[in-house]
Amino acid sequence: MKAATRLQSIRDEWGARQSDLSEALTYNRRLWTVLVSSVTRPENPLPDPIKANIGSLGLFIFNQTLAIHAEPEPTKLGVLVTINREIAAGLRTMAEAA
Repeated sequence: MKAATRLQSIRDEWGARQSDLSEALTYNRRLWTVLVSSVTRPENPLPDPIKANIGSLGLFIFNQTLAIHAEPEPTKLGVLVTINREIAAGLRTMAEAA
């Protein structure tokens, strides 16, 4: 949620916060690197289709991050914010069920 909140804040206050974009994208990329690395390890007990989906989603995130770095626009941040929020909500639900 922290990554999503940071990106949303930059999107909402683009004129004043655009200088924070690179740091926020780097933070988000690092977060996704850890997530994808953890989920796709052979010893991770998640089913292979879920591992593959998270891996594909991570690849999308990495490509989107590069596209935003290349041509920064506030509207491009929306997809990163949405994905981060949805993944966080799913993880929260899993933790509550456990």
